[in-house]
Amino acid sequence: MAITRRREDLALCFNPNDDRRCYRTLLVLFPSSHRSPPTPPHQSQLHLCTRPIIIRPTNEYALSSSSSTALLPPPRIRPRMVLTRKEALWINSRFNPPWVHARLPAMLPFQGQESFASSAHQGSGHEGRVVRMEQLWQKFFSDPSLWWDNRLTKISPKNPDFKHKITREGLWVDGWLNPSWVKEKMASLSLGHLQSGDGLRSRVPDSFWNGDKVNKLCQEGRLKEAVHMVDLMVQQNTKVPIGAYVCLLKGCSRRKALAEGKQVHALIVQSVLDSNIFLANTLVHMYSKCGSVLDAHKVFSNMPQHNVYSWTAIISAYADSGQDEEAINLFQQMQETGLAPDKVVFVVVLKACARLAALEQGKQLHSDIIKRGFQSDVIVGSTLVDMYAKCGCTEDARELFNSMSERDVVSWTAMIAGYAQNGLGKEALALYEQMKQEGVQPDNVTFVLLLKACASLEALEQGKQLHSDIIKRGFQLNVIVGSTLVDMYAKCGCIEDARELFNNMSEPNVVSWTAMIAGYAQNGLGKESLALYEKMKQEGVQPDNVTFVLLLKACASLAALEQGKQLHSDIIKRGFQSDVIVGSALVDMYAKCGCTEDARELFTSMSERDVVSWNAMIDGYAQNGLGKEALALYDQMKQEGMQPDLITFVVLLKACASLAALEQGKQLHSDIIKRGFQSDVIVGSTLVDMYAKCGCTEDARELFNNMSERNVVSWTAMIAGYAQNGLGKEALALFEQMQREGLKPNEVTYICVLSACAQSRLVDEGHYVFDSMCKNHGVTPTMEHYACMVDLLGRAGCLADAELFINKMPIQPCSVVWMSLLGAARNHGDAEIGRHAFDHVVTLEPKNAAPYVLLSNIYAAAGRKDELAKIRNEMKDAGVKKMPGCSWIEVDNQVHAFDVHDATHPQSKEILAELDRLVGLMKEAEYIPELSFVLDDLEDEEKENALCRHSETLAIAFGLINTPPGTPICIKKSLRVCSDCHNAIKIISKIVGRDIIVMDANRSHHFKDGFCFCGDYW
Repeated sequence: MAITRRREDLALCFNPNDDRRCYRTLLVLFPSSHRSPPTPPHQSQLHLCTRPIIIRPTNEYALSSSSSTALLPPPRIRPRMVLTRKEALWINSRFNPPWVHARLPAMLPFQGQESFASSAHQGSGHEGRVVRMEQLWQKFFSDPSLWWDNRLTKISPKNPDFKHKITREGLWVDGWLNPSWVKEKMASLSLGHLQSGDGLRSRVPDSFWNGDKVNKLCQEGRLKEAVHMVDLMVQQNTKVPIGAYVCLLKGCSRRKALAEGKQVHALIVQSVLDSNIFLANTLVHMYSKCGSVLDAHKVFSNMPQHNVYSWTAIISAYADSGQDEEAINLFQQMQETGLAPDKVVFVVVLKACARLAALEQGKQLHSDIIKRGFQSDVIVGSTLVDMYAKCGCTEDARELFNSMSERDVVSWTAMIAGYAQNGLGKEALALYEQMKQEGVQPDNVTFVLLLKACASLEALEQGKQLHSDIIKRGFQLNVIVGSTLVDMYAKCGCIEDARELFNNMSEPNVVSWTAMIAGYAQNGLGKESLALYEKMKQEGVQPDNVTFVLLLKACASLAALEQGKQLHSDIIKRGFQSDVIVGSALVDMYAKCGCTEDARELFTSMSERDVVSWNAMIDGYAQNGLGKEALALYDQMKQEGMQPDLITFVVLLKACASLAALEQGKQLHSDIIKRGFQSDVIVGSTLVDMYAKCGCTEDARELFNNMSERNVVSWTAMIAGYAQNGLGKEALALFEQMQREGLKPNEVTYICVLSACAQSRLVDEGHYVFDSMCKNHGVTPTMEHYACMVDLLGRAGCLADAELFINKMPIQPCSVVWMSLLGAARNHGDAEIGRHAFDHVVTLEPKNAAPYVLLSNIYAAAGRKDELAKIRNEMKDAGVKKMPGCSWIEVDNQVHAFDVHDATHPQSKEILAELDRLVGLMKEAEYIPELSFVLDDLEDEEKENALCRHSETLAIAFGLINTPPGTPICIKKSLRVCSDCHNAIKIISKIVGRDIIVMDANRSHHFKDGFCFCGDYW
């Protein structure tokens, strides 16, 4: 039965061979029992089917009460009589009871009765058909071997039970025209044994029977049995219907059964049917769906001729496998053959252009579509909108969208997706409102895209409104929509709402669990993510590669090495260790947990590495202070032909900044320009940061001024550069310019400005910035802001005010705040406040050596030897050891590292000789070493030698003997520069006539002509 809805009526059309429906319809026509004469229905209940029947594209037929131009279907399917309730009768149906033809002529006193009666009593009428049926049964029983037995294998009840091998005449065991003696005769012949494989079935089955059997096996998913049956037919030289091969190939496509598909292909070749273009097209499609593009192309190449479907199949094969460029090339080859592409080909190639962001090819396709008149097709139009949007041309996409004569939900969704994917979430939400106004009903894909737009905007209110619309339209039970809702609430910071929604999902799948795990991880709740993973395993839900990537990131953020190792074990058990994304996340996790050797071993063992893998390892080295190894790995990356991306350069520039490797930073800058990344705002901001941290504030400012686009990160990077180089006034001026240009500073910007004020002793300006941040700009101070204010007051010598500020803090001060006060006490020689700050730091960080060193310096400078000895004993009893300082210098694109009293460098003799020469010149300049900073019990001469062997002085000496005269020297030190080295380097800069830049743990020092830009205040 087919149902077709029309404006004026609802029509039901029945299969003329459906005996049950026919019988029920007859009971409506004849209300009384069929054993007694039926009461004729009223004339108004019946009408002849003289009006035309409209043939629908879906092969559904409806009676038309008005149309006079519609096409007529074949007489076989057109009912001769219908009821007003649209139920149909066929006068000559073989399922009609015998009494129908005896009753109908006497009860039809309406127009058309004559033609009906004549039709009912022609030779093909009931009596003649009864005679014909009796003859067929006699023919069957005379020689059953000429008939095929289909009783066990027929798929539809309309198929005959027995079919003649030659004439193809059919017989039904339960046919209502059968003579009464048929059943008795069949019982006497015991034909039931034919079902066991004997008799008729002992012979080789023909193609008709096996074709139906193969189709049935394919529908049941029993591919191997179906292939075996076809193989048996081929071996017995029985013709296999092409439809059976097609059914097999489609079954292989659905189940991605490549092995069975290749067997079918071999049978097709053996049957000499491989030249059949229809079968060849189906083979190409099968190989494509099974992921074997090479086999698909081989079949395509061996085809004697190609039609548009052949080209569509092979182009789709390449596009589906991600080889979009090859798909576009094949389309061009198709055009060269002179074949006219159809709409399907255009849609496939447009999607390939969209994935490649190949705008020019997309525009050429658009032109071809217009020439061939497909621009008005709603599917083609929607795909064009999608292509323009994915190529970044949202304005062109919107113009095309507005010009479409017909738009369905796919068209609207494509435009909404275009806005969302291009970061235009507000426009996507506005278009959704217009969509509702025009009465277009959104689907689940529309809601998923809109929820993602809300998540990116953190637009919680709009997200809640969408949630309401989803419930109204009944999509809340859709697992994809539900998972996206969880993700939206989590990204908007409503983690409790997200969890409640997740808990209420009836059947959460792996995507739902992963969305909730991601929500916890993105909100800094890594422990909750790992706990949810344990529950996920208990529920029996299998994690996928995305789940593991998120969990590994949670472990990396927590430095939870043990949990990370357990995840590594689970990954191996589930076979994800070869997944390049999971492998990269594992490398990142081990590196961020401090296990760079394990990370490198895993990285080296990866069978496949992409740019993400290289970035993870490079970033791991950089974050663990191994900038030299990071830069070396970049060189290896280039040698292996891997192309770096934006993230690669950002990580490497940070490594150069940490090492003060200016020359390598410049080389990276050159590579960035060659690859066209210089206009990227993130890369540009990182370049500004690198130049500033290498002491080149002028180069940094020039680069900053030339940036085509600047965001708050760019401004903050330049302000931080000024702050680190002691240029507080320049930092404040740039901060004011930033505000005048309408950019809103963020928390990091204020930290940099306050730090600049602290470094330059701008106490009043710092107080103003802090108060303005809180009162005028609504920024809540964090621990870093309070630490900057303590540092500002402490450096200015206002130690009592700094201590009072700490006591009034609304949050519990951390060790950084107390360390700022301790450092200020050391600079100003205040032992009492220093001891008070020391006690707080040691309580919070008992294994930190820095507070012991600073307090020891205070006692040593004050000559309080008893307290000095006591604090050294406390340090020894606590098992705390001072980490030796280390300094780096870059010469000829190589980074050289030096420790205190380092004598392992190949040029150690030359370095020490240069230091002795410098010390002699410094003494002539009346340099007096500050021996109080040497804590060991040594003679003054030994203390003086110890000071001259600090890592930064060794690095400077190396730079002086290995670089041309007059060139600047840039040093990076892991600890804070001591006062003696600071004074010594000032004199050295004057003696040698060079700029010397030292970047210590706190700030940059730029020495020139005997002065430091920090003003001896750090």
